[in-house]
Formats: sequence, structure tokens, C-alpha cells
Amino acid sequence: MGLLLAPLRLCLLLAVGTGAQKLPTRDEELFQMQVRDKALFHDSSVVPDGAEISGYLFRDTPKRGSRTPGSLRRVRLTPAGPSCLPRYYFVVEEDNTPLSVTVTPCDAPLEWKLTLQELPEESSGESSGEPEPLDQQKQQATADEGTELFTYKGNDVESYVATSSPSGLYQLEILSTEKDSSFKVYATTTPESDQPYPELPFDPRVDVTSMGRTTVTLAWKPTPTGSRMKQPVQYCVVVNKEHNFKSLCAVEAKIGADDSFMVAPKPGLDFSPFDFGHFGFPSENDLGKGRSFAGNKPLGNKVSRSYATKPKADIQKMCIGNKNIFTVAHLKPDTQYYFDVFAVNIVTNTSTAYVGTFARTKEEAKQKMVELKDGKVSDVFIKRKGSKFLRFAPVSSHQKVTFYVHSCLDAVQIQVRRDGKLLLSQNVEGVRQFQLRGKAKAKYLVRLRGSRKGASMLKVLASTRPNKQPFPSLPEDTRIKAFDKLRTCTSATVAWLGTQERNKFCVYRREVDDSYSEEHRRREQNQCTGPETRKKSEKVLCKYFHSPNLQKAVTTETIKGLEPGKSYLLDVYVVGHGGHSVKYQSKLVKTRKFC
Repeated sequence: MGLLLAPLRLCLLLAVGTGAQKLPTRDEELFQMQVRDKALFHDSSVVPDGAEISGYLFRDTPKRGSRTPGSLRRVRLTPAGPSCLPRYYFVVEEDNTPLSVTVTPCDAPLEWKLTLQELPEESSGESSGEPEPLDQQKQQATADEGTELFTYKGNDVESYVATSSPSGLYQLEILSTEKDSSFKVYATTTPESDQPYPELPFDPRVDVTSMGRTTVTLAWKPTPTGSRMKQPVQYCVVVNKEHNFKSLCAVEAKIGADDSFMVAPKPGLDFSPFDFGHFGFPSENDLGKGRSFAGNKPLGNKVSRSYATKPKADIQKMCIGNKNIFTVAHLKPDTQYYFDVFAVNIVTNTSTAYVGTFARTKEEAKQKMVELKDGKVSDVFIKRKGSKFLRFAPVSSHQKVTFYVHSCLDAVQIQVRRDGKLLLSQNVEGVRQFQLRGKAKAKYLVRLRGSRKGASMLKVLASTRPNKQPFPSLPEDTRIKAFDKLRTCTSATVAWLGTQERNKFCVYRREVDDSYSEEHRRREQNQCTGPETRKKSEKVLCKYFHSPNLQKAVTTETIKGLEPGKSYLLDVYVVGHGGHSVKYQSKLVKTRKFC
């Protein structure tokens, strides 16, 4: 008892320009003859009873060969007949034969129809030169629509099953109306014994057994195909953020959605020979260097390639063997994910979908809010790429509020909201102050976002009394300048900038190894460490300095008592009226070895 399945028609969608734009020269009658010629275009997808085949459909276009002035048209090339719908035929030779036909849409909903035509008695195919029975029936099918047995429209895996079918020619017609799409077809006359697809358990649901901020654990009942039928089965888990999938080929089509497909160029643009080669037409070498698809103009460098590249699908597929418990890791907190499990027959590569599920991962643990006290400095530590939230709720009415931020290490980002409204968003490096307009009974929320390079340390103060300055004022440039010509074997002369405000400056020195480099200095740079962290033996001096004229606000100091040929790290601290200090950028100097 045999069954043969074969595609009858081949549909090509070719983009052709109007006016001067023409296809490469070819004999249309010869082309049509070649399509009909079995030696050239034969049914290469004929499969035996009980095998799954894959196919591809071009999107159906109801209007055929219509031409609109000034635009492109799409032409269908078909071997014969009024319809370009792919048709698959198979013959059931005996009455009362079981029959099962399964169609699996992959990346778009399909419309498909199964019809039956009777086998003519003269279809013996034994006489010389007569067509084979299947070929003869395919010719008859173009004129005889037959009896409609089953129709379906959608993206589910759907089957037609009959325990007793009459003999005849069965025609399967498939249409994709949304977009170009792939699909799978399976047909058999022995559905009871074949069992092509892994069987689902009595409860085919996928359960979520545990859930965290970045992990979800799934469990499902094993398929009977592996245990009872002794067939090799593995499970594939699919995770995405959009929806559940009904077939594994739909997953594979989604994963491959970032491939490039040719699209019609805009009017007036030349086609590339590469694009025509995509459909089997002559390449650039065959066409000749000076030949053009648009009139007699040479192509030159104006050959365009037009592609539509879709973004890569955000989807994960993991095949995990025969275990039926799996933990999906590396998920994002507070995000909804869809989970699907597929049982896959390793030998035949056929698959069956479990009933998928979805879940939302847990939120990040809420951080403890730091309460800022009016006029009090708070020390804040932020992990690398982390965030901290601070709240300031003045107890009295105020016209203005000032935030002082001292970033000890790298730059950080600060955002300030008043009663939910964003007032400020800036990057902060060193010492900065921000004065905002106040509002009665207002509450302020400060968000500090750390650096990508490493952990961040800050000192933050909020005050409704702007005249009280906790941190010393700083110049824009906090570098220390060393004078090489004034360097001796026992001393080094340095200079730094001040401000118009009278501040206390303290200078410290520390001997370091010759291997100590600028990279070491940058790693140790922490502007929030004060003189209290230094040894008394490292102190050089302290002095007060300011200048009403900022152009002259510079001071120098000669550090004496150094040893010849030694390296020293010099630090300058400026101390404010409230006792808070800020360190200038450290300076590495080396005394002369010979004088």
C-alpha cells in the first residue's frame, strides 16, 4: 500500500521595474517549456509513506501581473493553470486505508485544504509512452477540483485523520497570506504504527516550580515515547519575551529571522546582478560588464543592493538531554518571560510541543533609603554600576535647598526629584554644589548612580541654609605643578591654585619605590581621605592662603629634607571651615641623583 507526496507547482516572485527596467533577456516560451520538462524541473521532493518533508511558500498575491504606472510590479511564473498555490499530491491505492496528514506552520499562519479525486480506471501506466499514474492524476487535478475533505486556517499544528479512507488521488493545497513562510508536512497510511511525533504525557503542561530575580526553574512530565517505546528523545527548552511557540520549526524560523532577504528597489534604482543571481538568473559575468537592466546605460558604480535586515530575535533555545527539570539562569529581574518545552525524536528529528507557560521574575531587592539630615554630611558607598537612593524632607519651610556632593573617586551621576518631578540630572566629579528652588512641605529624592569602572565613594550634604558651606571651595584645576628646573638633590618645588576664599592647605610627602608609577597614583586617588589618615612623619607644613584676584590665586612651596635620587608622592589637602577636607591630585616627583 503506497503513498506518494509531491509538490505540483513552483511559484517564483520576481520584482520587475516598469518603463525601461526589464528582466535579463531570455526566451519566455523556452523557459515555460523547461519548467514543464521533467528532465529539468522534476518532482524532487517525492517522499515515501511516513516521512516528514519541509517546504517554503512565497506570500500569496491575489493580483497577478498588474502594472501600475510609475511603480514596480510583481510577476508570478507558473508552469500552468490559473493558480500559483503549492499543491501536494499523493495516491491511496486501496479502499478502507487509514490516513493521517499533518501540516506544521513555522513562521506564519497558513490556509490549507485537502481534497480527494477518484482514480480513473485506465490509469495503469503500463503502455509505452503513457504517463505514470501520479503524473496523469496531477494533470487531471488542474481541471477537477474533487471532493473537499478538510480545511484549516491558523498557525496551530493541525492534522486530518481518517481510520478508513477511499482510494484516490489526494490533493493538499497550502497558502500563506501574511508573508513568505516555511512549513512541514507529514502523511502516512499507517498512523497507528508509525508514531512519528513524540507522544505527550497525560498532563502536557510545563510548570514553574521556583522563581528568583534572575532564575526560573521548570518541570514537566516525561514523554511516554522515551520510556514505553524505547525511542531516543531529548528535550529542548525555549525562552523569549514575546509569546509561546506552537512548534519547534516556528522557533527555528524566529531564530533565523535576522537573515537578509531581497526586497524590491525603489523606482529608478538599478537591480544588482547579485540579486538576480539569488533567483538563479545569469550572474554579472554572464551579463557582461557593460550591460544594464535599465536601458543601455552602463552599470558603472551605480549598482545597488537592497536588503531588509531584521533585528536579531531575542530568543534562547537550549537542548538539555532527557532530564525533565531545568533551571533557566541569567534572566533580568522584574521581566516577563515565556517558556516552551519540546520533545524531540533524536533519530527522526520530529518534535512535539508541550503546553508552554510564562512567568515574571522577581523584582530587585528594594534598597534601604538613606535619610539626609539638614546640614549633616552623609558618607555613601555605591557598588560598581550600582545605585543608591537618598531622601531629604526638610522639617521647615524653605526658599532654597542646596545639595553638596563630593565624589571621592570617579565621576558619578546624580538625579534629584522634588515630589516626583525631575529637577536635576548631571555627572559629578570632585566637589559640586547644586542650589534648587524650594517648596513648602516638599520631599526630595536623590538617586546616585555609580561608575562603570569600579566602586564609588561620596560625601553628600543637603541644607536649607545656603550660607553654611561644609566643603572648602576649590579651583577648577586641582593638579599640583612641579618645577623641574628648581628640582635639586634634596628638594622639590611645587605650586597649586587657590580661590578667593581663605582656606587652610596642608602638604604631605611619602617616599615610594622607583617602580611606583602614575597608574599606581591613579588607583590610590581618593579625594575624601583627609590629613587624619596620614602619619605625622609625612607632614611637611600647613598654611592659609587666598587671593581676591583669581588670576593671582596661586601659591608655591619648596619641600626640603629629601634624599638624592629618591621618588616621593606629594599631596595637598585643603580644609574647609566645617573641618571637611578635599585632597588635590597627588604628584609624583623625583630628586636629582647628582648635583
